[in-house]
Amino acid sequence: MLTLTGVTKSYGGPGRRPVLDAIDFELAAGEYVAIRGESGVGKSTLLNVIAGLDTPDSGSVRVDGIDLASLDDDGRTRLRRTHMGFVFQAFHLLPHLTVVQNAALPLRIAGCSAAEADRRTLALLDALGIAPLASRYPRALSGGETQRVAIARALVHAPQLVLADEPTGNLDEETAQVVLALLRDAIKSAGGAGILVTHSAKAAAMTDRTYVLTARGLHREGGPA
Repeated sequence: MLTLTGVTKSYGGPGRRPVLDAIDFELAAGEYVAIRGESGVGKSTLLNVIAGLDTPDSGSVRVDGIDLASLDDDGRTRLRRTHMGFVFQAFHLLPHLTVVQNAALPLRIAGCSAAEADRRTLALLDALGIAPLASRYPRALSGGETQRVAIARALVHAPQLVLADEPTGNLDEETAQVVLALLRDAIKSAGGAGILVTHSAKAAAMTDRTYVLTARGLHREGGPA
């Protein structure tokens, strides 16, 4: 489902600061893994590179056999729409759309009818405990409610690859466990793959295995750097 080979990314001008250094990584369909690491080590950058939102300086990223370098901006956008679900730290909800409209957006873009999109989306909002908020706008939501809408939007079209960047950072522990279980079950039931970026050991324990990202690279937790 996902293969990274020698992926390197740096930022800055002269004396560029390396963020990702020769990352090799593979993720098969059906696998759900966690990536942990200190703040600023490049976890969000790694997700952005995988999603084609950022371009590596060197190396290759292949999603479902497709080399992202072979696609232009429109092609990468189409690939994200059809293959990926992304939970951003900043949420990126559209302020002029209601909760159900925001969450249903991937389905509507894919050509799903309004009635069918609403039906599928409301069922997911109910599972996340926010169905009563369906007609509200983002400005009327708490941080935790906004986060759950963003998660619903990422999962509603049953993507093959889910990228979740600290998806429970604004949730209380009980709600976080419910959301994490739903995230895991949605990925598994769709036969897809998922990457969870988290600082939480409890959240990471709900995945198949955990990796640690450091300045020295990406390695299996407990394994050699």
